[in-house]
Amino acid sequence: MNNIELKQGNTGGCCVPAAKINLDVAKSSNKELPIAIIGAGPVGLAAAAHLANIGERFILLESGDSVGSNILNWGHVRLFSPWQYNIDKIAKKILEDHDWKEPVLNDLPLGSELVNDYLKPLANLPEIKPYLLLSTKVVSISKKGLDKMKSANRKKSSFVLYLEQNGVSKRIEARAVIDATGTWSHPNPINADNVWTKEEIELKQHIYYGIPDIKEEHKVKYKGKRVAVVGGGHSAINTILELSQLNDDVEITWIMRKKSVEDAYGGEDKDALEARGELGSRIHQLVDGGQVKVYTPFFIHQLTKTNDGIAITGESEDGEETLSPVDEIIANTGSRPDFSFEREIRLNIDTATESVEALSPLIDPNLHSCGTVRPHGEEILRQPEKDFYIVGMKSYGRAPTFLMATGYEQVRSIVAHLTGDFESARKVELDLPETGVCSVNLGPQNYAQSCCGTEVSKC
Repeated sequence: MNNIELKQGNTGGCCVPAAKINLDVAKSSNKELPIAIIGAGPVGLAAAAHLANIGERFILLESGDSVGSNILNWGHVRLFSPWQYNIDKIAKKILEDHDWKEPVLNDLPLGSELVNDYLKPLANLPEIKPYLLLSTKVVSISKKGLDKMKSANRKKSSFVLYLEQNGVSKRIEARAVIDATGTWSHPNPINADNVWTKEEIELKQHIYYGIPDIKEEHKVKYKGKRVAVVGGGHSAINTILELSQLNDDVEITWIMRKKSVEDAYGGEDKDALEARGELGSRIHQLVDGGQVKVYTPFFIHQLTKTNDGIAITGESEDGEETLSPVDEIIANTGSRPDFSFEREIRLNIDTATESVEALSPLIDPNLHSCGTVRPHGEEILRQPEKDFYIVGMKSYGRAPTFLMATGYEQVRSIVAHLTGDFESARKVELDLPETGVCSVNLGPQNYAQSCCGTEVSKC
């Protein structure tokens, strides 16, 4: 018998009439076991809401000490998508049943507001709270009594999850697993070859991976400094715009691998998300005004600590070049998924994007650059391991264009399939704003329809 005490839970939940989930690893049939959701961010909580709404057993596991813990790392950043795209429909229904006050749908929330005004109220509902384990890390997943090579009875075998909770190891069983762990806590290195070098590791005290709180917590760290921002996406643009508010007290260098700086501006006034388009317009003006020194394309291959700061050496169009030393580096080079705890699970992962394999043609930036993707659900996301799913940002692997609304539709379809509503699982619909930019590589395989010939995104 393996009992897991949910100390933060209360009695009165939807699925088990007590503040304890009694998981009998030895005797429970698969039908009696819960569905395990890993990661209590927006998509993981949406999956829990959908399961709670139909009275299905589940357990929600979060390694952080709060729901939305990764989001709180960039809680000072304002999203460019308004509330209407950030709230799951079923989660909204359950919240409103408990007198939750909906935010103004056209407002743009801060990351902290997304957590405090939506995720925490959702997690605290009696339908979800008793089945949420915080500070609980999943260290490994396997099939009960089987190694990865064994196929006999594999589909009928339950999943076994090994957990670490408050320094104690636990083993629980589940009939299905939904991995919504995201990628935020696994940043890519600055090195253009995407490998961690000894020098980069040794200089980590001078490198911030993510979006620092330049207005408050990290203001002193960058004031009066020479700062290099590495990356060409929205995170890098946000970082540079924040640094620019320090006026002449900071010297900004922007390093990208893009062919030209214009490629980073995006759709600007053509973007259906006004705030996202405005980011491109603002950084455009900043660069044109000479407040930011841009190096692109520039491929970093060496960092060197000198008496005058950090020297950055790499390849430009003119050959090898070493840039003027900087004091600090901010890395906005994207992130990657972690599959280490799923080594005993049979997965189909695309070798290039590290996304769910069937999803890769829809999001691979080598094929097209649309910021939206056609609706997809359980059929696209299913893995060779029956009833195991990777959802949310992690389903996109290294591709950077994920939006929360996409994840909500993913889990809606998956929950429908796992609970026998196959017709609903197959019917996927999604309303996403256009980015204002779309290009397609019409190479040997024409993937134009993956990007442009849909209701979601039109070129």
